[in-house]
This record gives sequence, structure tokens and C-alpha cells, in this order.
Amino acid sequence: MSASDRAKHASLIDQATYWLTLVAVYFLVGVLFFYSGKAKLITEHGTAPAALHKQFAGTFLDTFPGINTSWVIIGVLEFGVCALMILSILRGEFLPDRAKSLLLVGLSLAFLVFAALSFGQTSAGNNAGTASLYAYFGATGVIFLIVRRLPPASPASWLSHGPAEE
Repeated sequence: MSASDRAKHASLIDQATYWLTLVAVYFLVGVLFFYSGKAKLITEHGTAPAALHKQFAGTFLDTFPGINTSWVIIGVLEFGVCALMILSILRGEFLPDRAKSLLLVGLSLAFLVFAALSFGQTSAGNNAGTASLYAYFGATGVIFLIVRRLPPASPASWLSHGPAEE
């Protein structure tokens, strides 16, 4: 295979990986937070399930801001993450030559949501729930770092060639 053929092959792999990565990020994060927010605010009308009232009875969240208020706040934040994903798409941030600022803000808001949920689980003594939220937080961190590595922050050959080879 000639150098030109290798470069074309690498370019196709870079482009395919770029697009598949972004579609996966928008789909995974956007859908996850849309349905989570929808469940809290629309399906459940801002009322936390009885099991959560029982779990958080006597905790800080039971007195301030209240379990239902906390439920609504989390739902609004989750819809906020989804809205930022949509705004990022509408702004064309999915294009390789566009900065991914709204996408990164959306992922950062997802960090805050997972941290707030973790605070709630910790306050109720649910260590297993807290541990699973750390996994979500960490996975979101990996997604954040991958998005930071995508073009235009890196060269078009972001995957097949390191920056030193450009």
C-alpha cells in the first residue's frame, strides 16, 4: 500500500470514527437525560415516587428543599442537559471545524446532575447508589475528554496520527 493510499485509508477511519463518536455522544447523553427529565417532570408530574419519600425520610433533603422540590430540580437540570445537546446540534457543533462549547457545557451540567444525585444517595446512606453514580460521573468524564480530543481541538487525523506527526 502506497503512502497516499495509507493516508486516504487513515482519513476515512478518522472521519468514520469522528462521526460515529459524535452520534453516539449526542444520542446516549441526549436520550438518557431527556427520558430522565421527562419521567420526573411530565410522567410523574414533579412528584417523587413513594419509595424515594421513604428512602429520604428524615434526611436533609426531607426538610430542605424537600423531596418533591429536589425531584423537580433534578428533572429541570436533566432537561437542561438535553436542551444543551439539542442547541449544540442546532449550532452545528457536530461539524469537525466547529468548537464543541455547548456540548462540553452540557456534559459539565451532567457532571453536576450526577454529583447532586450522589449527594442525595449519600445522605440517605445508599452507598451502592452512590458508587453507581460515581461510575456514571466517571464515564461522563471519559466522554468529556474524548470530545475535547475531537477536531477542531485536534487535527483532522485525530485518531490515526498523533499531533506530533502533523
